[in-house]
Amino acid sequence: MNKMRELVDILNKYAYEYYVLDNPTVSDGEYDALYDELLRLERESGEVLFDSPTRRVGGEPLAAFKKHTHIERLYSLDKATSEEELNAFFKRIEKETDNALYTVEYKFDGLTVCLTYEDGKFTRATTRGNGVTGEDVTSQIMTVKSFPLTINHKGVLEVQGEAIIRLSVLDEYNKTAAEPLKNARNAVAGAIRNLDPKITEKRRVEIMFYNVNYSSEGEFRSQKECVEFLRKNGFKVHPFFRICNDFTSVMSAIKEIENSRKTLDILTDGAVVKIDDFSLRKKLGYTDKFPRWAIAFKFEAEEITTILQDVVWQVGRTGKLTPLGLVSPVELAGATVKKATLNNYGDLKRKNIKIGARVLIRRSNEVIPEILGTTEITDGCKDVFKPEICPYCGEKLVESGANLFCPNVNCRPRVVASLANFACKNGMNIDGFSDKTAGQLYDELSVRKLSDVYFLDREKVAKMEGFKKLKTDNLFNAIEASKNVDFSNFIYALGIDGVGKKTAGDLAKTFGDLISLTDATKEQLLEVPDIGEVIAQAVYEFFRDEGNLAEIKKLLSVGVKIVAVKRSTEKGIMSGEKVVLTGTLLNYKRDDAAKIIERLGGEIMSGVSKNTTLVLAGENAGSKLDKAKSLGIKIIDENEFENLIKN
Repeated sequence: MNKMRELVDILNKYAYEYYVLDNPTVSDGEYDALYDELLRLERESGEVLFDSPTRRVGGEPLAAFKKHTHIERLYSLDKATSEEELNAFFKRIEKETDNALYTVEYKFDGLTVCLTYEDGKFTRATTRGNGVTGEDVTSQIMTVKSFPLTINHKGVLEVQGEAIIRLSVLDEYNKTAAEPLKNARNAVAGAIRNLDPKITEKRRVEIMFYNVNYSSEGEFRSQKECVEFLRKNGFKVHPFFRICNDFTSVMSAIKEIENSRKTLDILTDGAVVKIDDFSLRKKLGYTDKFPRWAIAFKFEAEEITTILQDVVWQVGRTGKLTPLGLVSPVELAGATVKKATLNNYGDLKRKNIKIGARVLIRRSNEVIPEILGTTEITDGCKDVFKPEICPYCGEKLVESGANLFCPNVNCRPRVVASLANFACKNGMNIDGFSDKTAGQLYDELSVRKLSDVYFLDREKVAKMEGFKKLKTDNLFNAIEASKNVDFSNFIYALGIDGVGKKTAGDLAKTFGDLISLTDATKEQLLEVPDIGEVIAQAVYEFFRDEGNLAEIKKLLSVGVKIVAVKRSTEKGIMSGEKVVLTGTLLNYKRDDAAKIIERLGGEIMSGVSKNTTLVLAGENAGSKLDKAKSLGIKIIDENEFENLIKN
């Protein structure tokens, strides 16, 4: 039993670091070995400790949900959708007091759950239901790993949180699901309100906690104290938490949420504003439906349904065909949406997409919306047929897995996309070379290869529509300037399948020069951080293709000079620092700041993790800054950065 107690404590510590702090300290293999040892001891002894992680597995299906009455009512929140409506809430508060403090937190879009503890032990989990009575979902919640089974608290306690499924987890689930889930909100509701706990476990639900709904051992004095209690006792709490003293500072915090939620891996539809002081909350009281001391500020919807009018097929630079849905125009997240993407033909079939059907679309990160699924099919709907020939060049298509490919390397959209990628900022950085320019060069000057850009006839370019003397001069000056190119930019410009900006940079830093990269074995490529089997194979095959090698040779023959990465042993002032940039810098472009950091010996990271040592935070820094604070990572602003590099 002593050994079992030791294993349970260490496994729960590791689970807390992984699921709550997002900061694992051991590998999955080490955790699994300890878990298996505990499982063996439990089988041999026939004993299972109350807080053993082996209890967090999906059990047998239930016959029905039992009803449960909450100790304290779980209220919903009144809503504001504009600054005027939120200001009206503040005016009502100001009639009662002129020195209130307010808290601002994320409003997550999932399923509200309430967990009960008795004398420090988890006993029950329920849905919110109608606020008075909910459904007992203890078996389902037991599969969730982002809350503790025991806490340091006597008496009876009810804690409230939002069950969520991360967007990345949902995307991964849908890749192999027989029936893809339309959105994260429906996915988590279906996972929790499902009689089979194994379904809950499979969907990898988390809970974000934000409230103590009831405590028999005395009340909390403030929202801040409540949140600190949750964190201290091992509940997963989002790091964003602001305390504000007026309407202006509250709106500033809401703007932070609105900006940072674009990169958040969790579905959120607004911010929650509350009075911090619980004694003032008592004074303000409740209406029949809502507390008078809190309000939800709702953002514009990012999901909506509309009618799918048609599906057309686009061809990318790799030849892959992507279906694009043309939909009845609809207003979504401040824009008029007329088209939405689907991933591939396999995705189209899984989602049961039909012409004339009503579909659910989502718009996020200011990009083209995605069709999440079909919500209504009528008798007049038509199937979308799989094309057999390329709609642009007539070549017979090749099928590979769920994708269709045009094998014609001279197919117009393939060439145009390749040229645009070659000339873009992350590639050869040819200023003024747009997608439209690439199309004109293909149509009017028969440009087919990347190297053709360096053999353009100035007089012929000047005759193209929109190209007068100044624009022509600027284009040719930019083409000439592009001949001196950083190694990472050159790799990106080649358009290797799956190689984006970060991977291009990693390859450049690892191999240093073109010859080393060209000669790299697949095993050497797999040693590059964050490069897996698929990308390693794509890079390896690219540099074994005679046509690609001939094209590279031609680029070098016209004067393209690749600035190799200097792998100096000299220590820079930022040597050893693993740096994340977040927010808007006033005096630097993000890429320029990154290059300065790398030149001084630092390494740029895309996201905050336990390995991050420094965060450079500009204006409107969002969730990355919050996570850095929660992990105790050093944070500097732009002024400190300038002083650092001056030294």
